[in-house]
Amino acid sequence: MTVSVGIIANPASGKDIRRLVAHGSVFDNNEKVNIIERVLLGLDALGIEQVLANPDIAGLAHHARRRAKIDLQVDLLDFPLRNSAADSTRAAELMARAGVGCIVTLGGDGTNRAVARGCGYVPIVPVSTGTNNAFPVMIEGTLAGMAAAVVARRIPGVREAGVRLSRRLDVLRNGELVDFALVDVVAYAERFAGSGAMWDPAKIRTVVLSAPHPGTIGASAIGGYLPESPADGEHGMWLELGAGGQPLLAPIAPGLVKEVLIKEWCWLKVGEWGQIICAPAVLALDGERELPIKPSELIEVRLSQNGPHVVNVKAALRAASQAGVFIKSTGGA
Repeated sequence: MTVSVGIIANPASGKDIRRLVAHGSVFDNNEKVNIIERVLLGLDALGIEQVLANPDIAGLAHHARRRAKIDLQVDLLDFPLRNSAADSTRAAELMARAGVGCIVTLGGDGTNRAVARGCGYVPIVPVSTGTNNAFPVMIEGTLAGMAAAVVARRIPGVREAGVRLSRRLDVLRNGELVDFALVDVVAYAERFAGSGAMWDPAKIRTVVLSAPHPGTIGASAIGGYLPESPADGEHGMWLELGAGGQPLLAPIAPGLVKEVLIKEWCWLKVGEWGQIICAPAVLALDGERELPIKPSELIEVRLSQNGPHVVNVKAALRAASQAGVFIKSTGGA
């Protein structure tokens, strides 16, 4: 059976309106090509036979394959592009169906949410190239490729040590699951999605976090900078914001460290949920305003353990080294 890995790169990540209203840096497509090239080199060095890559209007994987001087077979998936997050979801579905052993993603929180909709049980290596990167990590492309390779090759002990099942936040409308977020769900006091991004802290009413962590950018940072926030990330958090609350400084977008007013908050355990009472409003999922809600609708958010399987690059490579993967035979008697 061919050992294969998927690569899903979002050409639009790192380019949204927060470059105008905040101070986000532009992550251009040339740098994404550079990263994919190094991912391919890492995969090739560790014996991956085939890569399935998503098609996109920028031709990221095509250009990376042309520049990488390797014999590794790189095949582009064939499906009609919609130039939206649906392309990443469709690519993940096709890769999972084709039996890839791991998927490397290049994007931000939204890209990985789109991939999580389609990847099923296939582990992902999320490489950060977005704006609010609470879910993906900044990792060198070569290492991302090597980690994906040892997971895809099913090296004994690697999956047990280097892959974890992540959490997600399920959004239910009138009792029916309509969407989910990997990092945060925010009730934002606007009637329309508009440009998608959030940058006005005065309009943030409710924040639900899968795990509060300091050191992130966006709504996820709000819970992470409370004194009570733990470092282990074992619990989610529900926060209500508004007039009369305790002022807290948080980096809600790149370069925007703003004061938010915390009225009340509580921990969330897996399986627990709460009701969004701010309406009309728009729900932002992982930093993108997407889901308008009406006062007549019952909107609930539940912390779930049904997120994607995620590769911890360092742990996976450590487990592979302990299995002797990187020791080469000298050819002696």
